Amino acid sequence: MSTNFTTMALVIFLLFMLTLIIKQDKLIFMQFKKIENSQLNVSTLCLGTMTMGDQNEELDSFKIMDFAADKNINFFDTAEQYPSPSSKKTFGITERIIGKWFKQKMNRDKIILATKISGPGNKWIRGGGFQYNKENLKIALEGSLKRLETDYIDIY
Repeated sequence: MSTNFTTMALVIFLLFMLTLIIKQDKLIFMQFKKIENSQLNVSTLCLGTMTMGDQNEELDSFKIMDFAADKNINFFDTAEQYPSPSSKKTFGITERIIGKWFKQKMNRDKIILATKISGPGNKWIRGGGFQYNKENLKIALEGSLKRLETDYIDIY
């Protein structure tokens, strides 16, 4: 099965699912779930952002985030390595786009943000070796905070 066919089928399925929960541009329901041992109350739909900055340019990414926020989706997932597929040239672009969106919309407090450190393998990311040590975690976290233009990350 080709990647284009798989992608198209996934998009059609997601649009179908959205039509089930959206009526006249209003969300019929949005459930929220408290993350155990925290004060975080996240929407049960999470916006994945791995295409922002490559398949979706900044303007389209802003429109996607606007749409999600307007529909009460308050849970966004990203990573320092995004967009996917990852490359040295595109490293961190998705977090930068989200940071610009937060700054423009002044809505950081409305979004539960999850981001993550890259795993080993990509030499352009801190040498590509083992990433899960105190030094690399500190470097990755500080880089994400800067790109996201925020002083906190909800889930790391």
